[in-house]
Amino acid sequence: MAARTIDIAQPVLSRNERMAAELRARFRASRTFVVNVLSSPGSGKTSMILATHERLRERFRCAVIEGDIASDVDALAVKAAGMPAIQINTGGLCHLEAAMIGQAADAFDEAVGLDALDVVFIENVGNLVCPVDFDLGENLSVMLLSVPEGDDKPLKYPGIFQHAGALLLNKMDVAPAFDFDMDCYGAALDGLNPCAPRFCVSATRGDGMDAWCAWLAGQVEAARA
Repeated sequence: MAARTIDIAQPVLSRNERMAAELRARFRASRTFVVNVLSSPGSGKTSMILATHERLRERFRCAVIEGDIASDVDALAVKAAGMPAIQINTGGLCHLEAAMIGQAADAFDEAVGLDALDVVFIENVGNLVCPVDFDLGENLSVMLLSVPEGDDKPLKYPGIFQHAGALLLNKMDVAPAFDFDMDCYGAALDGLNPCAPRFCVSATRGDGMDAWCAWLAGQVEAARA
């Protein structure tokens, strides 16, 4: 019998794309704006979401879908801040998929009503490769890099920076302690994704967060118009 190669990636991605399209229609109907937050572990996704919520809470009701391999540490922090949260533990999978988001949307619908949520943040699994391939039905994907990770990350992981609709550089408050070349970072983004807006922020100290939140609020309002 001749050797055969069976490509399982295409059927998996096709199924995910169909489910993502259904989710996108569902979110549009409920007028829920969905933000997929991408980054490596430790770059400050949860801190950024909490700081964003603090600035937008009077204007929008926000919720979070937390994606982690294990634990519910971040979901507990989000709930303590007053946001509904659904924890997804992937058990080793390095990304979230549309089917998982569909289950979380069902849970939100049952608990508070999806149409009662203006913004849902998806805190994806910390990874700079796998999440790029999986559409989650989101309105916006945000790439969050932190200064300690180094200015070379866009060159090493170009796909995720090309994919993002907004680019945030976090932990600017500790920049003096690290050899982060802003010119090299900017030049790499110019080549990969020149149109996406860029924000330099410190989620914990608040630097740059007002500009980011004002832009995001504009995106939410535009989608709801």
